[in-house]
Amino acid sequence: MPVDFFDTHQEVLERAVAATAERGYWSPYSESPSPRAYGETAAQDGLAAFQALQGKPFALDQQGAQGQVGGEVSPYGPALGITYPRVPAATLVARAEAALDSWRDAGPRVWVGVALEILQRLNRRSFEIAHAVQHTTGQGFMMAFQAGGPHAQDRGLEAVAYAWQEMARIPGLVDWEKPQGKHDPIRMRKQFTVVPRGVALVIGCSTFPTWNGYPGLFASLATGNSVIVKPHPGAILPLAITVQVARQVLAEAGQDPDVVQLAAHAADDDTAQALALDPAVRLIDFTGSSAHGEWLESNARQAQVYAEKAGVNPVIIDSAADFKSVARNLAFSLTLYSGQMCTAPQNIYVPRDGIQTAEGRLSLDEVAQALAGALGKLSADAAKAVELTGAIQNAATLARIEQARGLGLPVVCDSRSLAHPQFESAVVRTPLLLRAEAGDPSLEREWFGPIAFLVAVDSTAQAIELAQSSVRRHGALSMSAYTSDDGVAQALRRAAERAGVSLSLNLTGPVFVNQTAAFSDFHGTGANPAANAALSDSAYVANRYRVVQTRWHA
Repeated sequence: MPVDFFDTHQEVLERAVAATAERGYWSPYSESPSPRAYGETAAQDGLAAFQALQGKPFALDQQGAQGQVGGEVSPYGPALGITYPRVPAATLVARAEAALDSWRDAGPRVWVGVALEILQRLNRRSFEIAHAVQHTTGQGFMMAFQAGGPHAQDRGLEAVAYAWQEMARIPGLVDWEKPQGKHDPIRMRKQFTVVPRGVALVIGCSTFPTWNGYPGLFASLATGNSVIVKPHPGAILPLAITVQVARQVLAEAGQDPDVVQLAAHAADDDTAQALALDPAVRLIDFTGSSAHGEWLESNARQAQVYAEKAGVNPVIIDSAADFKSVARNLAFSLTLYSGQMCTAPQNIYVPRDGIQTAEGRLSLDEVAQALAGALGKLSADAAKAVELTGAIQNAATLARIEQARGLGLPVVCDSRSLAHPQFESAVVRTPLLLRAEAGDPSLEREWFGPIAFLVAVDSTAQAIELAQSSVRRHGALSMSAYTSDDGVAQALRRAAERAGVSLSLNLTGPVFVNQTAAFSDFHGTGANPAANAALSDSAYVANRYRVVQTRWHA
């Protein structure tokens, strides 16, 4: 008998829907890798499960495979040696279309119930997924556990909650009656049916495959679409595990497992383009470079494209009561995962005549020295620092550090190599902080990785103007600012709202500009070039389905 998962998870769903309105802290998935939350042997079992996957074909029964593909190499050194079924794009789409017939008829309760069960099972495999994320992205283990596991699951659940909330607004069968004065009223019966758009494509990224991949995957699945998950060739495993779980749950629910498929491919083939341009693919979720995102938006015209692209994230320092805390907070944000985050700060604007603090005025040079000192302290103990920096995921990031050095700008804090105590082959780099003048053309692009600029400006007003202009032209996913002046704070807020970027104001404690919390923080706004949608809101889900009605005389 098929399993009905909706009733099992209805309480969690209702709480998630409420959380999207309350915007307070809530999560059903513990971010602590504690035995109290996951069981006494969960950590050991997860590591053993990850190790058992290496050096062999991944257990994924997808029909139509033509051989195997793989080649993931851990940023910490070893090749994973895992291969995956290589299914041609045309076959994936054909099977997704075939599976869509019965999935469409199942209806919203089944769609949402299946999605919720998948998320719960993924949560139980959080340690295994953490190792998979760590050894494909280069994240430190704690970040890989939290961002790759519970926080990604939160984002998936958030999308499901919005999907259910929007679909639940649509009634099923209704009676319609129009008065006709002395005559009998006109009576009609009307049936409203939520129907999916079609085949959805999720294009994964190499740095946050689950955190960035789950919102689109679960938003499309929960609105009745079949989904093809195309991981980055360097980070297949976390999404392969996800697809494996999804197919198991679909089968138990009496549905065709091909509702969710994995599109593993080699780095040099055209699978992504072939899938994106197929007329049957009606939804695309993408995270990656601006060039690829803009190509999708321009060429995949048959599909609704949700794209998160590159951005240049600004920081404005006007004044601060406690600049040591400001420096510590900024240094952490610059160091976390070696700046390989879409929300990492890049251009730090500081008035050239300095800033006011509770201890007196600091010159621009003193601000630079304080930031350099805070960065140095974070990396002083390599054994501790590597847990924060992680490892460099892509050789292109290393080349970018050298390219930035080659700009000839004064070095405030140089990037250093750190030795990892567990993985001697790990490629670890500390942040590079350069000093630049306002108007330097180097500031007009994203320098993805551990690269940032301390930018001298004539005034805070100029800094706000430059940051606002940069966001409008190049996009940003985060903006941070520090000021003790209420008038400046209001000006910063107005500038952020006009540019369409989220503002973090005076962060000095344990919250950082490159972190966002599901059910409370919107990730991206869709209001500047860095992203055309927000994770998550009603607009992110409501265009993934349509309503078709049938009416007749009662």
